[in-house]
Amino acid sequence: MSQLELRKEDMEGVRTRREGQFMQVMRRMSKNKMAMGGLIIILVLIILAILAPWIMPYKYDQMDMLNIYAKPSAQHWFGCDDLGRDIFSRLLYGSRASLSLGILATAISTVIGIALGAIVGYFGGKVDNIIMRLLDIIQAIPGMLLAIAIAAALGNGFGNTVLALSIGGIPMTVRLLRGSIMSIRNSEYIEAAEKINCSKLRTIMVHILPNSISPVIVSFTMGVGNTIMSAAGLSYIGLGVQPPTPEWGAMLSAGKSVLTKYPHLCLFPGLCIMVVVLAFNMLGDGLRDALDPKLKN
Repeated sequence: MSQLELRKEDMEGVRTRREGQFMQVMRRMSKNKMAMGGLIIILVLIILAILAPWIMPYKYDQMDMLNIYAKPSAQHWFGCDDLGRDIFSRLLYGSRASLSLGILATAISTVIGIALGAIVGYFGGKVDNIIMRLLDIIQAIPGMLLAIAIAAALGNGFGNTVLALSIGGIPMTVRLLRGSIMSIRNSEYIEAAEKINCSKLRTIMVHILPNSISPVIVSFTMGVGNTIMSAAGLSYIGLGVQPPTPEWGAMLSAGKSVLTKYPHLCLFPGLCIMVVVLAFNMLGDGLRDALDPKLKN
């Protein structure tokens, strides 16, 4: 049998094992009611965010001077803000910015972290020392302070906010993947792949990452919720997404000056942030237990 045919059989076997592992993980997670509840909430929020322009009862920037600071009613479910804009419509449309910031920033930091983590975990030596010392410098700065400094230097805007939020999450992903790879680096199947002259890239992509990526998947899921909170914090102090585009943190900031008189201005954006962060944490816990049942309890 030729070497090409052996490689094809190897790939088919790897694909079959991955499909089997995926189905096992999904079955275990489906039994976790908390995880499924978090997943359902996240999916509903994403669907609402996508359909927001068509289902919101009012335009998010539509002003009504007769309903300034209007309290919740049948006409305006969550009331109105200081310009008479419907809060429910603004929350629906604002979910686009908040969810996009959380998912995109976490995805960028995770992809970069996976690339760096695979390099330092597989090669080690001087490459490991150089990259990890640079990441130590980044990690020495509190994440929120680093995001504020980057956002202040780059300026406001969606893209700059995503960049500011993503940089602080890279070191944690690198450390997670590095530790996971180092625990399997000397395994027999890795040595076997190297003995048959499997390229380093193929060894990392086919044999190492699939067997060490689980902690990163859990970290990504929980990281989205934390990033949404950080994004809300940036917008709260005026460094995130800027008006007139609604964003949950900015809506909290707009209502803080009249919190005692009109608490609904802060109540509903705060509840939205709480629910989405809780949902991602519930899903992350369920994924952790499903990917490694030995960690449960």
